[in-house]
Amino acid sequence: LTGVLDDCLCDIESIDDFNTFKIFPKIQKLQERDYFRYYKVNLKRPCPFWADDGHCSIKDCHVEPCPESKIPVGIKAGSSNKYSKAANNSKELEDCEQANKLGAVNSTLSNQSKEAFIDWARYDDSQDHFCELDDERSPDAQYVDLLLNPERYTGYKGPSAWRVWNSIYEENCFKPRSVYRPLNPLAPSRGGTLHLIIYFAFTGESFYTWLEGLCLEKRVFYKLISGLHASINLHLCANYLLEETWGKPRWGPNVKEFTRRFDPVETKGEGPRRLKNLYFLYLIELRALSKVAPYFERSVVDLYTGNGHEDAESKALLLDIFRDTKSFHMHFDEKSMFAGDKKGAKSLKEEFRLHFKNISRIMDCVGCDKCRLWGKLQTQGLGTALKILFSEKEIQSLPENSPSKGFQLTRQEIVALVNAFGR
Repeated sequence: LTGVLDDCLCDIESIDDFNTFKIFPKIQKLQERDYFRYYKVNLKRPCPFWADDGHCSIKDCHVEPCPESKIPVGIKAGSSNKYSKAANNSKELEDCEQANKLGAVNSTLSNQSKEAFIDWARYDDSQDHFCELDDERSPDAQYVDLLLNPERYTGYKGPSAWRVWNSIYEENCFKPRSVYRPLNPLAPSRGGTLHLIIYFAFTGESFYTWLEGLCLEKRVFYKLISGLHASINLHLCANYLLEETWGKPRWGPNVKEFTRRFDPVETKGEGPRRLKNLYFLYLIELRALSKVAPYFERSVVDLYTGNGHEDAESKALLLDIFRDTKSFHMHFDEKSMFAGDKKGAKSLKEEFRLHFKNISRIMDCVGCDKCRLWGKLQTQGLGTALKILFSEKEIQSLPENSPSKGFQLTRQEIVALVNAFGR
């Protein structure tokens, strides 16, 4: 893959050099640190769109949750958006202040009314989220050690997996229903032979002619989802179950599977487009990291696990990565998005956010627990990147020595952002 990417002024060779020599070795080290390796996730949330009939029973689909004793004390003690020692210690004080504020509005407020006020505040906080977030207080939410549950091919495939991706592309990519373009001609058809004729008609250039006719924002949305799909498929090809003898599985690269999904000839020119969209996704997340640096440069953010020495090293490494991201000279320019008339731009941005939020909900329909874990994490990571890119003013006006009310990241969002970019 070579040359310039569409919709930005960046070439693939520059990204490869920058990532290989500057970013990737440091990101790998960061992902191994306690703060970033433990991710809390609810893998038992029901699919909100259809009866979940495709649950994977293959043993490699299983995710091993982390025993409570293994979780660093600073991570399990803190609530979702407390990432410094001071913030953890001040939680009770905050709760007390919150109760006083509510009481000060009207001393005759019932407990039910006070709860309603808190719910409204939560609702307001959720308005800048691009993802449906798990309720971390749910008894079904468990910590998972990402290093012990790597993303790889588990054997989960077929109609259940197609259904998830078809739903993502067909219902959430700003596409009129007249342009039907399923992911696989072997997927359940809409009308037999006629369906296949329509499929092959839109697999070629006519689909991309239609795509190029969309506004920048809608093209970006499609490319991000396609890039995410390519990323997941690449990791399945790179870490594939090659053989299992005497109960000892051997994992490694499956070149045949990679060729089937990405080779220009086998995919009728589709494969290189998918890979270009992966590079585009990389640029978007890289841009978000460079933009969010001021949030983490403040002394109030510690990446708190309870181990002071490791926490300091983790933050130093993260800030070093931010310095590298800022040095990249061909960033995607997000200012070109939603730049039309204010009313139309606001409406399109909200539509963009809701489409993406819907995709995060579809991840609860993935039947394989390991695939669901990595799907949810990478979707939340991309959602966090989008949240950052659309919050530039709030980030620039952050207070130095106190938590921000205008822009916040939970620990879950931070972990998802770093690990998604690492992928």
